[in-house]
Amino acid sequence: MIDSAPDPRTPLEIARTRAASMFRALPEEVHDLGRRFEAEGHELALVGGPVRDAVLGRSSADLDFTTSARPDETEAILRTWTRDGAIWDMGREFGTLGGIRDGVKVEITTYRTELYDPTSRKPQVAFGDTLDGDLSRRDFTVNAMAVRIPSLELIDPFDGLADLAAGVLRTPVTPQQSFDDDPLRMMRAVRFVSQLGMDLEPGTAAAVREQSARISIVSAERVREELVKLILGEQPRRGLELMVDLGIAEHVLPELPALRLESDEHHHHKDVYEHSLTVLDQAIDLESPAGSGGPCESPDLVLRLSALLHDIGKPATRRFEPGGVVTFRFHETVGAKMTAKRMRALTFDKDTTKKVARLVELHLRFHGYADAPWTDSAVRRYVTDAGDLLQHLHRLTRADVTTRNRRKARFLARAYDELEQRIDDLAHQEEVDKIRPDLDGNRIMQILGIGPGPEIGAAYRFLLDLRMEHGPLGAERAETELRAWWQGRTADDPDV
Repeated sequence: MIDSAPDPRTPLEIARTRAASMFRALPEEVHDLGRRFEAEGHELALVGGPVRDAVLGRSSADLDFTTSARPDETEAILRTWTRDGAIWDMGREFGTLGGIRDGVKVEITTYRTELYDPTSRKPQVAFGDTLDGDLSRRDFTVNAMAVRIPSLELIDPFDGLADLAAGVLRTPVTPQQSFDDDPLRMMRAVRFVSQLGMDLEPGTAAAVREQSARISIVSAERVREELVKLILGEQPRRGLELMVDLGIAEHVLPELPALRLESDEHHHHKDVYEHSLTVLDQAIDLESPAGSGGPCESPDLVLRLSALLHDIGKPATRRFEPGGVVTFRFHETVGAKMTAKRMRALTFDKDTTKKVARLVELHLRFHGYADAPWTDSAVRRYVTDAGDLLQHLHRLTRADVTTRNRRKARFLARAYDELEQRIDDLAHQEEVDKIRPDLDGNRIMQILGIGPGPEIGAAYRFLLDLRMEHGPLGAERAETELRAWWQGRTADDPDV
């Protein structure tokens, strides 16, 4: 076998060549769009993320353009390009319109400048006149590159290509000005560290630390969007550590830096902050591969958030007991409430919030099994309580083992293997994930001779408890048990 010779080109030369190849491969519809703008005397350029991704050798589903044309002029050109008038107005006041032709979707924004009023949550927008001016308002140099269409000329006034090749995140203008114009860029900085594996240029990092409190003026919705992208990135731990180190987390996710508890003099408890980040790493390792269709397919937001937040109740529940013992009693219950409160403040949807909070509440449930094997009834309750989150709970529970004691780690792993096997066996025998009483509500009313009301609910719960305790009873035995229960209940309370 003949070894290939090392590539003599510099990383910058490799990036430039790769980008040129990606630009030439743009759909013909894009080149045609550029020719139409050119014919009308306007500039059109692919800009931002798609250009950055091309330099990295990644294809991008987003095709974002900027133009010298004003919105009305852009609309007129788009109507001829789409042929069937398939355009949409997602923000004319911001200069942005979109269109689609033969499956190629584009968004086009007029050159602009924008800045924040110190007391405003929304940017003020004004249209600009030059491409360089538009690029100067972008967040980072790696996003401040553009490709003119149809000439394919790369425009890189701030050396974004060199920064991308070097893995450095830097602002086109001074970071103080950039973050003052839009404080959300500080969140984007830590997000790009997570997504792209880049490093913050020291001056940029220092500016984030100085101005971190300004993130508070940005709407919770915009902050949440950046946080989600960070969590779903390839290296979320790096981004989260930066959020904490630079002070952003104090204003966005204060429960995270609060986990850095001071160790007691005997070091009788773990570093909860480092433990939580390790659990996040281990949970990610347990995700099913992207595109596999498996449970908790990567990247899984619910699993990652629950891993990160599972111990946030510890600071509020820490107690120093006699003998130097540190306890965190009921931290899972407190943590579930804190999780729900924080996620609501960040405007997460109700379903995601409910799932993450529930996993935080359940994350300690397994430890009782490790201490003493459960009855079949306890296993059924574990499955029922987890519901459709069972696969997430499996992974969260396994990820939560960070002990350096190998014997203990092996013991816990074997215990959970055994629990999962019992769950599988019970599911096979009685479809435990679909547990219902042996009699439905209509049959209960028929047997007892009563109509709808709270007594039917009580009877239903009684039969469900029997089902949990003993497994399937069958209709005949269930009816016998129900009649005996009802007779005892009416004997105790003649008014029933």
